[in-house]
Amino acid sequence: MIRVKKYDGSAVGTPEQMMAAAAQCAEDYRTGDDVVVILSSSSDAAEALEREAAALNPKPPKRERDMLLATDQQRTASLMAIALDAIGIRAVSLNAFQTETVTIGGYGSSRIRSIDTTRILHELEDRRVVIVTGGQGINRYGDVATLGPGGADATAVALSYALKADTCEIYTEKGGVYTADPAVCPGARLVKELTYDELMELNLSGHPAVTSRSVELAKRYGITLVLRSLGTGEAGTTVREERDVEQMIISSVTLDESADRISVIGLRDEPGVAFRLFSLLAKAGINIDLILQSFGHDGLEDICFTVADPDADRTMQLLEDNQKRLKFQRLDLNRSKAKLTAVGAGLIGNAGCAAKLFEALYNEGINIDMITTSEIRMTVLIDRADGERAVRAVHDAFGLGTAPGWTEA
Repeated sequence: MIRVKKYDGSAVGTPEQMMAAAAQCAEDYRTGDDVVVILSSSSDAAEALEREAAALNPKPPKRERDMLLATDQQRTASLMAIALDAIGIRAVSLNAFQTETVTIGGYGSSRIRSIDTTRILHELEDRRVVIVTGGQGINRYGDVATLGPGGADATAVALSYALKADTCEIYTEKGGVYTADPAVCPGARLVKELTYDELMELNLSGHPAVTSRSVELAKRYGITLVLRSLGTGEAGTTVREERDVEQMIISSVTLDESADRISVIGLRDEPGVAFRLFSLLAKAGINIDLILQSFGHDGLEDICFTVADPDADRTMQLLEDNQKRLKFQRLDLNRSKAKLTAVGAGLIGNAGCAAKLFEALYNEGINIDMITTSEIRMTVLIDRADGERAVRAVHDAFGLGTAPGWTEA
C-alpha cells in the first residue's frame, strides 16, 4: 500500500517538529507500507526569502523569484530525509527535476500537467521513504516553476493519482474540520466526513482546510482526502464524493470577519449597469461574494456587494477612477461587517433550513444585511460585533453540538 502524506513547511519548521513528523512516517513504513511525503516551504522561510529579494529589487524577475523560493522547498525535503536517517529509516529527497513534474502556466502560478513516477517507484521498491518537494515543477523552458498558494496540496493530490493511491493524507494543526470554531463555540465537534463540495464551500467562506484547487483535483480523480492531526497522527475528517455517516443537514458554521460591504449609490436604472460594474471588477481580479441590487427609484438604483478586506481599498479606488463611466453618485465602504455561512450537503431538498437560521438570529436580536444561498450553502452578512454570538446561535439551532455521527472534539 502506498501512503501519500503531505506536511506544511510550517509544521516541520523546527528540529523537534521535523523529528515528530519523521516518527509518524516511520511508523507507517515499519508496518510495510510504502511512504511518499510531500513538503512545502514554511511561510516564515518564504517570507524571509521574499524580503531578501525585495531588499535588492522591489520587483524581482518572476523566473528568479521561483528559483529562489524553490530552494527552501528543497531544503525542507532534504532535512526530512536526514531526520528519517537519524531514526534508522532509509529515505531520499527528490525535487521537481528528479520526479519529472511537468507544469504549464506562468511562473508563480503554474499547474501540473504530468508526473513521471518511474524514479519514485524505483526508490519505493528499494524500500526508501520518498520525500518530494511540493509546489514546484518544470516548465517548457526547463526552468523550475512554482505552483503558487496551495501548490504543495496540489502536488500531493496529483501524486496520489499518479501513484494509484486511494487516499491522500494531509496533516494540519486542527486535524480536520469542526462544526464551528471551538474557540468561538465550546460545543463544536470534529466533523467525521465531508463531501468535496462541502469542503469547497467552506473554503469560499474563508476557512480553507485544504485549498480549493486541491479539492477540485481530488474530486476530478476520485482521490479521498484524509485530514490528520499533526500532534497525534489520528484521522480527523475524511473528504470524498459522498458521506458514509448519517446525513446531517448542516456540517459546519463559519464566520468570516474579513468581509467588507461596498455600496454603489445612485446608479442609472437601465440595462447593462450591473454588467459594466462587475466586468470592471472581474478584469481587475477582484472577487465578489454577496450582491444586493435595490429596486429602481426615480430612475436610479443602488448595488451593494462584499469583497475581502485586503481588496476593499483597491476596489474603492477602481470605482472612483471609473465614476464617470459607471455614472453613479457616490460610494460607501463599511468595514464593520462579517459573513456567517452554514454549509451542508443536507441542505438540498430540506425545506425550512433558511427559516431556522433566520429564526436563530432573530431570537438573538441580530439583524441581517444581505443573503445568498446555493444548494449546500447559506450565507448572511451581519454586524461583526454580533458574529460570535450568531455562530453559537446557529450552531445550537441545528443541534451540531449533539448530533449523532460525529466525533467529539
